[in-house]
Amino acid sequence: MDEFGIIAKYLKPLARTPGALGLSDDAAQVAIPPGNELVITKDAILAGVHFLETDPLDLVAKKLMRVNISDLAAKGARPFGYFLACCWPKETRETDVADFARGLAEDQSVYGLSLLGGDTTPTPGPLTLSMTALGLIPRGQMVHRSGARPGDRVFVTGTIGDAGLGLKVARGERLGLSEADLNYLLGRYRLPAPRLEFGLGARTLMLASIDVSDGLIMDAKHIGETSGVGMRVEAEKLPLSPAADGWIKRGGSPTVLATAGDDYELCFTAPSASISQLRAVAEKTKTRLTEIGEVLRGSGVAFIGADGREIAVPAPEPTYFRAGPF
Repeated sequence: MDEFGIIAKYLKPLARTPGALGLSDDAAQVAIPPGNELVITKDAILAGVHFLETDPLDLVAKKLMRVNISDLAAKGARPFGYFLACCWPKETRETDVADFARGLAEDQSVYGLSLLGGDTTPTPGPLTLSMTALGLIPRGQMVHRSGARPGDRVFVTGTIGDAGLGLKVARGERLGLSEADLNYLLGRYRLPAPRLEFGLGARTLMLASIDVSDGLIMDAKHIGETSGVGMRVEAEKLPLSPAADGWIKRGGSPTVLATAGDDYELCFTAPSASISQLRAVAEKTKTRLTEIGEVLRGSGVAFIGADGREIAVPAPEPTYFRAGPF
């Protein structure tokens, strides 16, 4: 099927907002409600780099959408639309495109956004997918990386390290775990769960926020560098899933979990006075929330073990290469 056939059959049904103009024009027309600002983020994923070439394409589509929505969640923005670019290898089958479009359609319904436009093109290289996601936020309320202050607390949602272990599972490692645990970890790698509702509910409480894509320690460092502060993170306070905890008990290292990427949880800072309100948002949105450390004067991230000594953190090994935002 050629480019125009793909657009007509599989992508046009995803363009559900009037501003997309039925994908019949060269651009979309986006109206921003009064009192709001536009938040824009972009992520690209490549077969063999960001996902396995054997991964089901409906899950690949959802991962592409969710890593973008995770960025919007960290900023406190509600998604409403996206642009899509797909570079399809010549051996791509129409059923592959159909699976990919089905994954997008399912997640559009979950997260309430619509395709606005984009491009499709053949490529001799691996499957390459890029999404630009648009979100709305009340004027002046976007949560930046630069708001952390000495004395504030450091928090993280969900559990840490699951996706890194999930990549090991995808590559054939058994990790000494049960089949149920292996399936759980693989699912966490293949299908992130962006903390959108928590990000929206905690938008006015978070002072600095980032989604955990490069690994908890590295992303905490990103906040510290942008804010001009240091951080202390307690290894004993890392929130772990039963599967990750089981791996630790079999000799695994918490440092591996704290430096693995792809978790797509939120790491953020907030003052101690906001803790009760944050707990209320977490309870309302059914989000696990853990205080893992504090913001300090200085620079860098100190990863502290149970004995009070700093744990040496090696150069990060994210689950895939990310050059980071620019």
